[in-house]
Amino acid sequence: MSQYEIYALKYAGPFIRTGAHVMWYRDWDKVETVNYYIWCIKGAGETVIVDAGVTPQMAAERELDGYVNPADVLARISVKADEVRHVVISHMHFDHAGGVSLFPQATFYIQEDEYRFWLENPIAARPPFKHVSDAISTGYLASLEGTDRLVLLKGDQQILPGIQCLLSPGHTIALQTVAVRTTGGTAIIGSDCAHVFRNYQEDWPSALIVDLVGWMKTYDKLHQRVSSPDLLFPGHDRLLTENYPEVARDITRLV
Repeated sequence: MSQYEIYALKYAGPFIRTGAHVMWYRDWDKVETVNYYIWCIKGAGETVIVDAGVTPQMAAERELDGYVNPADVLARISVKADEVRHVVISHMHFDHAGGVSLFPQATFYIQEDEYRFWLENPIAARPPFKHVSDAISTGYLASLEGTDRLVLLKGDQQILPGIQCLLSPGHTIALQTVAVRTTGGTAIIGSDCAHVFRNYQEDWPSALIVDLVGWMKTYDKLHQRVSSPDLLFPGHDRLLTENYPEVARDITRLV
């Protein structure tokens, strides 16, 4: 039975955000420190990357503090980005999908409804959505359509033994989380279903909501699937770098 380890890799930050960004419509008078991450799943002879970070060009354009090329961060745990075969894209916001070109041999796994929204829905071109997307990385993924390097998923689907993508809408049209079989049970890389651990703990989403009802149903789903609450990981919490064993600079082993 395949079991895996999960690593969090910080590629940019820290950034200061308003409390209301990470705890929707609350904490207006507070601030929160967050980081930008990708994740690496290793085990059973496989390496799977969750999310792609951003390219150096995009980091410069968006003036991302503390940026390190995700390919260089992966190299610290002996993973060569140009040899990675599996990349799950949780959703197509720029900080999660902007670095797809860094993985030239990878097959990308995306929910079809997520992909279609950003490529085909005119709403995606309007300011609130355009602000958090990236036309270059979206175009790169579009160039792969019809090849074996782009797999469009329809709902929950296992992509490798012990690794399952879960449709988890709310933050975006069809965000997906990743359930992973580990020695501690089923862990879930939640990406932006929660920006910080408090979102899960207090049953309160973060900002950028396209479907609040869907988001709350997603929380129910994830709590039912994960083996224990401490195996449900958020997308931007600084505690991912502070509360877990460091295996290399800016890289921690979550489980």
